[in-house]
Amino acid sequence: MCADCGGRTSVTAGTIFDRTRTPLTVWFTACWLFATGKDGISAQSLQRTLEIGSYQTAWSMLHRIRCALVRPGRDRLAGTVEVDETFIGGPEPGLRGGRARGKKVLVGVAVEVGAPRGLGRCRMGTLADASAKSLHAFIADHVEFGSTVITDAWQGYRGVDRLGYIHDRRSQRAAAAVGEDPHELLPSVHRVASLAKRWLMGTHQGSVEEAHLPSYLNEFVFRFNRRRSRSRGLVFYRVLEGAGGSRARAISRPHRHQAAAPSSTPSTQDPWSSTQPGPPSGRSPLAGHRPAHLRLDG
Repeated sequence: MCADCGGRTSVTAGTIFDRTRTPLTVWFTACWLFATGKDGISAQSLQRTLEIGSYQTAWSMLHRIRCALVRPGRDRLAGTVEVDETFIGGPEPGLRGGRARGKKVLVGVAVEVGAPRGLGRCRMGTLADASAKSLHAFIADHVEFGSTVITDAWQGYRGVDRLGYIHDRRSQRAAAAVGEDPHELLPSVHRVASLAKRWLMGTHQGSVEEAHLPSYLNEFVFRFNRRRSRSRGLVFYRVLEGAGGSRARAISRPHRHQAAAPSSTPSTQDPWSSTQPGPPSGRSPLAGHRPAHLRLDG
């Protein structure tokens, strides 16, 4: 309590730990598991490992951590950058593929290439569509002006050079006409897109809702850009740095699991509510609780 104004505050105010009943020791352990796991950790695995009382609490904890991973004002990609877009989602009957609209989510991918050690950093983000407006905005947000941008010959990339970039357009049709493999025109960005899809299918079983896909993409980018780090402790430090910094203050309200996985009988109980019965976490193993069989979203 402030001696001058009488206002009350907490050491966790302005962090992702604010207004939660979960002990900080459990939060720090969750951050450590999140940072040190090569492929991350799902909400169900976190619940089982830490004996957290409910799947919803574990999911919300991981989602809060993901929301704090992006550093405000981070450097944009520079040098030579490959840019392409891909759909994330399962096959849909009757959908011809390509850039056809459907239930799948269109995602922009940008990757630095030509670095001394191969691939550099990457950026990913959801796109409203494959129009020039959406693609140009994605490039301007994630690539430093003056860089060389390599794309395919899709019409949406026309005019990139007028934004202040050196534009290298590569036509898949022209490559196929001379006997070259069209998929080798943008090998780096295709590799990163494939890794992201495999990661979503592996760690999270592909069960990711569209509304929360940007947070999962942020986690993948965070891990990919630190793949060469020899110190897991430093990655853990970066996670805590975001959890207690300006990124955390942007989280204005708790993220609820119900918003991601609607049910025919949704719970009316807020997993972050102080009136929720039962311990939030930290129960001893074999304490008589049985993990809920819920859809794996996390």
